[in-house]
Amino acid sequence: MDIKDIFKKEVEKQLLDVEDYIFTPERIDMAIDNGELNCVLNSDGSVNMFYTKEGITDVRAAARKHPFTAFETELQHGIYDDVIEDLVDGVNDIISSHSKYFRPSRVLPMGASLGNDGVITDADKY
Repeated sequence: MDIKDIFKKEVEKQLLDVEDYIFTPERIDMAIDNGELNCVLNSDGSVNMFYTKEGITDVRAAARKHPFTAFETELQHGIYDDVIEDLVDGVNDIISSHSKYFRPSRVLPMGASLGNDGVITDADKY
């Protein structure tokens, strides 16, 4: 490496430091796999992605990868596809899982109402 390469790398590092820039916030919404994906570019350069499907919402954050490229162009070129795939897979895993305690077919019993004259003693607590 010569002096020119070292100088060039230092200049590139300073130009690409995302923390030095203020971005115009952007939001892009799209439908994916029967759910809704919201991609948000924050003014500090961070990216948040929200995915909602069947009442389940999950969120992931990513760092801005190319500060001189339009956010929509980054999305079109698949820069954040790995984050989006993890997000969609996470929500689908939650939807396909089942609780061993709560089932849609099980009716939870209602407790008896105490009314105004009900008294709770220490024996009732245990």
